[in-house]
Amino acid sequence: MNNQFKVFTALLFAVILAACSGMPDVKTPSSDFVKINNGILTSSYGKTLYTFDKDQAGSGKSECVSTCADNWPPVYVEPGIKLSGDFSSVTRNDGQKQLAYKGKPLYFFVKDKNAGDKTGDGVNNVWHVVTP
Repeated sequence: MNNQFKVFTALLFAVILAACSGMPDVKTPSSDFVKINNGILTSSYGKTLYTFDKDQAGSGKSECVSTCADNWPPVYVEPGIKLSGDFSSVTRNDGQKQLAYKGKPLYFFVKDKNAGDKTGDGVNNVWHVVTP
């Protein structure tokens, strides 16, 4: 029984090591995070994505900070996400990476409660849903 326990422990240890040492799958936002729903870009769970006219495409930063970001939460890029094509990231003032499409940072709108809501489109004539 002692040998069986040693074999079991060794196998369990090998399985745990294999699980821990494996590299995480690299995902692209176009296939695993961003979707096209009814002609607009949404998150994979259906929340509408927006751009802000005050953000300059390609500037590498967001102009929506403080209270603005409370109402228009940034779409953050999680570690391990590989960005390509029209997708890139900008670095926010706090150092976090924000997803950008064609150089413009992307946001959610706090008043969009359900998948498919797009109540932020046209707010103050500076917020727009993203169309591919």
